[in-house]
Amino acid sequence: MSQVEIVRVDATNLGERGFFCYKSKLKTDGYHSKSSWLGSAIEEGLQLAIVYQNGKSVGFIEYAPGPAAWRAVDGIQNWFVIHCLWVVGSNKKKGYGSKLLETCLQDAQGLGADGVAMVTTKNSHWVAGGKLLHQHGFQWVDQAPPLFELWAKRFRSAGWPSSPQNWSQRRQRFGSGLVVVYAPQCPYLASAIRAVQEAGEEIGIDTKVIQLKSAQEVQQLAPSPYGIYAVLWNGELVTYHSLPKTELIQLLRKRRLEDSLETEGFH
Repeated sequence: MSQVEIVRVDATNLGERGFFCYKSKLKTDGYHSKSSWLGSAIEEGLQLAIVYQNGKSVGFIEYAPGPAAWRAVDGIQNWFVIHCLWVVGSNKKKGYGSKLLETCLQDAQGLGADGVAMVTTKNSHWVAGGKLLHQHGFQWVDQAPPLFELWAKRFRSAGWPSSPQNWSQRRQRFGSGLVVVYAPQCPYLASAIRAVQEAGEEIGIDTKVIQLKSAQEVQQLAPSPYGIYAVLWNGELVTYHSLPKTELIQLLRKRRLEDSLETEGFH
């Protein structure tokens, strides 16, 4: 019989337990960036729980009180927001995701929160979908382009969280050209940013990289609901998740050609 336990990670055991992702890549920039970020985030109330099966980590959940949440969501002052909920491959459909989600719900309710919310999408493996949330009583409460959904479970009568409505303004404020906007919440972003820079260099485009340095900056400025990663071309969203360099080159060439034709008056 499998032995299953959920271990909470805090300042006392972070060095021992790590944060699930990138545990085999301890010397990478992504690992060091996430580790440094996590230490500060835990001080602000972030919670991390890892589920173990027979001593091996197989999934995790990361969530934070609204003011400390690194997602672009409005109306979350007294809410908790889930950043990530993930169970690895063959360990899915064993109830581990439900155990992790219930841990979050119990914490939030015990601390007097109005509820728990999460940004999801059906369009990418990079961000979780809403199926499990729906099974646990979450409701779809809002949406945002390109295909983001906001799900929430309310514990008491209170206003629902919502998605910002000023996406065009948010994206335009980062200016023209190729721009990567990111925050260090995810260890995979270091390699994702390098791929963008290499793609831009290959086709003769300079890449500007801008870091959002606080949860408040993410909530107020991030150009997509995911909050911590966006690639922009002339103020338009190219992608909010990691892409291979070859695919990025194709997308950027296409965007540049479309802009050229529009400038020349071809529609």
